[in-house]
Amino acid sequence: MPGQNSQPDRPKVVAIVPAAGRGERLGSPVPKALVEVRDVSLLARAVSGLLDSGVVDAVVIAAPHDYYDEFVRVLAPFGGRCEVVVGGHDRSSSVRLALDSVPPGAYDVVLVHDAARAFAPGEVVRAVVNAVHGGAPATIPVLPVTDTVKVVDAAGVVTATQDRGVLRAVQTPQGFADAVIRAAHAAGFDAATDDAGLVEQLGENVSTVPGHPDAMKITTAFDLAIAEAVLAPKEEA
Repeated sequence: MPGQNSQPDRPKVVAIVPAAGRGERLGSPVPKALVEVRDVSLLARAVSGLLDSGVVDAVVIAAPHDYYDEFVRVLAPFGGRCEVVVGGHDRSSSVRLALDSVPPGAYDVVLVHDAARAFAPGEVVRAVVNAVHGGAPATIPVLPVTDTVKVVDAAGVVTATQDRGVLRAVQTPQGFADAVIRAAHAAGFDAATDDAGLVEQLGENVSTVPGHPDAMKITTAFDLAIAEAVLAPKEEA
């Protein structure tokens, strides 16, 4: 297990990065986490952002089994603060496998972060950690929804219009008390699109903190172009 923080004045924090996805929508021949933005992979940028936030002590990355060695090579510059494990067939199983490599109770806060959100600012990471350290069982960064959202039936006919004033777009890292995230994954709930969804099924409250536009998820070639033209220059300035 990567080295842990020994400072008594802040919580010990581990971040899990489920990065075993293939990223077909990017049209890349390699896993999405290894796609490069200005010669630096999304994975390396995401891990660097977590560690540079000043509140993350260790990172565990779940890699595709056939790219395990390549992930280890990419993360070698981060030394003992990173550990790579083989991921599962989907996001939830990858998080569980990474979580299994972390001794229960070794950390106060567990973050789950998407490598595709490689430009999430340190201020967002710190806000999530501070909220969980302050007593929230789970905390997620969110942004207001600016588009009108419709509900449609199987035929594509609109059945309702959602009040966007109460809707939020969810980002990562999502933060959890160690015991809460372990209980959520051990409960055997139906799959959820994020870990906060599992915690909701557990009956725990999920609080929110402001997200940031730079924490956009890089999913398509258009998103990648934005990262190349806008996000990377800001980070490298």
